Amino acid sequence: MARPDIHNDSDAPAFVPEGAHTRYLVARQEDGWVISFNGEQFGPYKSEREALLFAIDAAQKLGEQGGAAQVLLADESGEAQPAWSYGHDVYPPRAL
Repeated sequence: MARPDIHNDSDAPAFVPEGAHTRYLVARQEDGWVISFNGEQFGPYKSEREALLFAIDAAQKLGEQGGAAQVLLADESGEAQPAWSYGHDVYPPRAL
């Protein structure tokens, strides 16, 4: 699966609020789920839910320090869709 470039602002999806520069991308890979952040990959995680929870926790902590953060989830085609945004979605997430 091709990994979307989540840090190229010219390709940034329209749903990202202006000024939001920190994105965590959760994507499926052969050996599980990974989180891409700041040019690095973390994981593998056993499930999509586990990876999302770790990404949301990290984004929440960054948001508490004053940074705008968003978690994206890559679908089967590699398209990134919003899964959680600091300041807009509840923390901890109720259901994933």
